[in-house]
Amino acid sequence: MEETAKLLQPGHQSCYVDRALAERAVKLALPLLEEAMLNAEYGDSGFLHIVVLDPGVTPADGTFERAILYEHSIGDPARWDADYGAYARAKAEVSWRHGRDSHALQTLAPHLRRRGETPLWGSVALDGIVVGVSGAFPCFDETWAGVVAVCVRGLAKQRAARDEAR
Repeated sequence: MEETAKLLQPGHQSCYVDRALAERAVKLALPLLEEAMLNAEYGDSGFLHIVVLDPGVTPADGTFERAILYEHSIGDPARWDADYGAYARAKAEVSWRHGRDSHALQTLAPHLRRRGETPLWGSVALDGIVVGVSGAFPCFDETWAGVVAVCVRGLAKQRAARDEAR
């Protein structure tokens, strides 16, 4: 019983990826993402929602909500024409649960998709780093998720190298 309670306690688990690092990764990507949202070629909503998960929290550790480290919206959520936050979280959950990009799951392994999981794609699972994005066209949701995931990975590598140098 006590072990279950520990698993469900909030808090990040990764040694090097925490909320501050996830926020920093998104901020690094923001100039690209904000510029892209001005161009209808990448998505016609003008809005974007980003969800970054803790790579140290797996489905075996508890709920999906516990894995969410950081969320960020581009554009005023009060003006959304759809719930981009819910879509981004649903996409991220699919990648988190299956350990693969949502597009790969939907197209290459649809037999793995569970009842109730979104058929939408636009999330990545990069070396255990899961990021979901919604608001652009699916191929660009995936692209922007990948950009953020690579920033998370780079910042984590930098942190690890600094830690090792001490």
